Order: sequence, then structure tokens, then C-alpha cells
Amino acid sequence: MKKFYSLLSAVFVLSSFAFLNGQTIKSGEKLVFAGSYNMSGLMTQLAQVTMSTETVSTAKNSYLHLSCELSTYSKWDSFFKIRDIYESYVNPVNLKPSLYKRSIDEGGYTKKEKYVFKGNTVTSTTKRRNKPETQKTVTIGASTQDVISLFYKVRTMDFSKFKEGQTVSLMIIFDEKQVPVTLKYMGKETVNAGNLGKKECFKISIGAKTDALRGKDKNLIWLTADAKKIPTLLKFNIPVGSGQLTLTSATGI
Repeated sequence: MKKFYSLLSAVFVLSSFAFLNGQTIKSGEKLVFAGSYNMSGLMTQLAQVTMSTETVSTAKNSYLHLSCELSTYSKWDSFFKIRDIYESYVNPVNLKPSLYKRSIDEGGYTKKEKYVFKGNTVTSTTKRRNKPETQKTVTIGASTQDVISLFYKVRTMDFSKFKEGQTVSLMIIFDEKQVPVTLKYMGKETVNAGNLGKKECFKISIGAKTDALRGKDKNLIWLTADAKKIPTLLKFNIPVGSGQLTLTSATGI
């Protein structure tokens, strides 16, 4: 189960890609998802994922703070307690990251990461439970981003111009490595979107050069077919089973 929760958070934030069309992400947004896992043939809700945005300012710059928190529901904490936080501080116009932070606490295993972006390099600082702090510098491409900022960039795309079957390739940095990701546009479908009701959505298939995802067109995300591109549903297939994230509440959008 520990592997499932780690992959749940990773899969969710992997489901995105870039190419801006002039849209921007608003400060003050909050999206809440229910995380479910297939247990004995039934989708069982085990965790909550909360994504939020806010504006933060320093003496020199203003940033958009993107946050993603993953927590098991209290009734599952005695079985396996999860408290993960992913954060990215980005340029509010082009969503280019300056700082990425990750803090995970999964069944007693803890890990903290900090990535500082500068030009074509990322300097990482990592602290794992009971191990010394380590540092590493990774060379990245011009369009490589952290998983959180890339998730939000997907919502700045104009999918109405995509043809069914069209693909896009991109690169993220995760666990101090660049990870290639490919996404395929699969048309539109209407799905339930929590407090937003039923919504027509763009359907996207996710592929990545990683063992975390399994199956062709088995890892999918649905985004509202409007200017906001709100993620409403994500289904994934991983080595230890299958699951989904379902939007329950969207506010400040």
C-alpha cells in the first residue's frame, strides 16, 4: 500500500503538459479531489488531494504559489497514514518555476526535497529519514519544469485546436531525474465534476518512460472543455493496481 500512495501522488502531478495560449491561472483557487483505489473489485475512497493557488511577494518579485496536499482520511490513518505536500513558486505569467519543495510522510517514512531553478540547472537538496542531507545539481532542458507547475500549464492550452490522436511530448524533473512524458488527445466526454455538475471535458491519455504507469491508454485525465481546463477525473493503472482521483469541489475558479 505504501507504493500505491507514493504513485498516487506522483501520477496525479504527472498528468500535464505545456504550450501557453494566453490564459493565466488565478490566485485563490482551491480544488479538492477524492482519491480511490480498486480493492477487491470496488473503488474505495482512501485519501483527499487538495490543490490551491495564492500570490506571494518578496522584496524583489511576486510569485504564484502552487500547492498540492495529499492526506489519507482519518479512518485509514491507523492502517497507513499519508501526509504529503508538494509546492512550486512560479512566475505568475508564464508559470516558469523558481523553487519547488516536496515533503512526504508516508507510514513513517519521511523525505524532504528542495529544487532551486536557475537557467538550465536545478540544484536539489534532499533529506531522507535517518540519512544525511544530500545536494545534487542536474542539467535540464529549457522547457523542463517541476511536476506541480507543469500540472497547471496544461490548463493554459487550447485543446479545441487538437485533432483526435494528436500527441505532445514534454519533460519534467522528479526525484532528481528528468522524466519524458507523452500525452495524447482522445476527444471529448461528459463526466461528473463535483460541485460543478456534469461537464463536457477534454480526454487525455498519459504515457511516461517510467515503471509507475502501466497499459496503453489506461492512464487518463479529463479537463473541462472551457477556458479554465479544470481537472475533473483521473484514472490510472500502476503495477500494484488501479485507482482514480475524482473532483469533489472547485472554488475560487
